[in-house]
This record gives sequence, structure tokens and C-alpha cells, in this order.
Amino acid sequence: MSCPKKTSTEPHVVQETVIAKGKWVKLEQTTYVDPTGQTRTWETVKRTTRQSDSIADGVGIIAILKRTLHKDCVVMVKQFRPPLGGYSLEFPAGLIDDNESAETAALRELKEETGYKGEVVGVTPVTCLDPGLSNCTTQIVMVNINGDDLENIHPTQQLGEGEFVEVVLIPLDEFQKKIDEVLKKENIVVDAKVYIYAMGMSQAFFKPNELPVLKQ
Repeated sequence: MSCPKKTSTEPHVVQETVIAKGKWVKLEQTTYVDPTGQTRTWETVKRTTRQSDSIADGVGIIAILKRTLHKDCVVMVKQFRPPLGGYSLEFPAGLIDDNESAETAALRELKEETGYKGEVVGVTPVTCLDPGLSNCTTQIVMVNINGDDLENIHPTQQLGEGEFVEVVLIPLDEFQKKIDEVLKKENIVVDAKVYIYAMGMSQAFFKPNELPVLKQ
């Protein structure tokens, strides 16, 4: 086995030039130096909304609804996404506001999009979303919801103007199976984070070689 060729230059960004800017996003030309020392350019999309005191653009929320005499369910959202020209199935999510922590943003967004009030039980480090396209980052926040709480028995969404979100509950122990059923029945795209989580849950319940995706 040959050893990896050592590079003489640490890759780094030299300059970022705005090509176009809208209310929510901007397109930049990124000039950078690659590991061989050659100068190159890249087209980069960035959000204009990242707060100066925040280490991430937004949060994604893995919320588990726990109710007596019911299976634990993952709280999902279905909504029309203009860039896709169709519907997507996602975890509840949103941008982090000024002076908000990831935990605070997650509980606020969960309440607004689904009506549920939850308790944070874990937060991931900052993770990238589509690094070949954008510098956009997120933190995934794990939340437990007491479904027996009076406030959560009949949750009421607090959606803003122009927001249309349908709440979908999917049993945790059949997560991938149920998502696959939805994909066969509906013209919908599932968020990559959701499907990877579903595959992980399947591995937790079954042997790896029994995963449906590996049988195809």
C-alpha cells in the first residue's frame, strides 16, 4: 500500500466576492488555494441570516412523542418546498434568532411548527448540510415530549404568515418502514437527515444485512 502523497500547502480561502444577494441568501465567488498551491474559484451559497453570536445557522429537531398506551412516535413535518417544486418530509427545523441558544431555538420552533411543548435531552455539535454548495450549518436537538401533558394532548400550531406545515407522527420502531410506505404512496421527497436517522434506527432493531435498503 502506497503512502498518501504529502501536500505542501494548507488549503485556504483567499477572497469571497458577492455575485448576487437576496433577502435570505447570497451567491459568492470563493477564491481559494488548493493543497497543491494552485488558486481556484468556487461558487458558494450563504444565508444572510446567521446571527453574529451564533455558531450555526439553524436547528433540526428530533422530537419523540411519548404517550401512555401508545408507541413512541417521531414528530415529523410535511410542507411544500418551492426549490423542490413539491412536498418534503422533514424534522421540524428553523433558524436561530438573535441571542438564542440552539436549545431555545429548537423548543420555540417545535412549538410554532407542531404545537408541542418538549424538553431538550441532547444537542449535537455543529454539522454541515451541503458543504459542496453552502457554508450552511445546523445543530440537531433531541427533544422528548410528554404526550400525556394537557398542553400536548391537543397541540396548537403557531405558524407565521405564509407557513403551511402538516404534522406527521411516525412510530419509532417502524420508522424506516413507514417512511418507505409514504414514499411509495405520495409524490414526496424525504430529507436526507431523516432517512439516515431511519436507517440508523433500523440497524438498532435489526442486523445490518437485514436492512431493507441493502436488499435492493
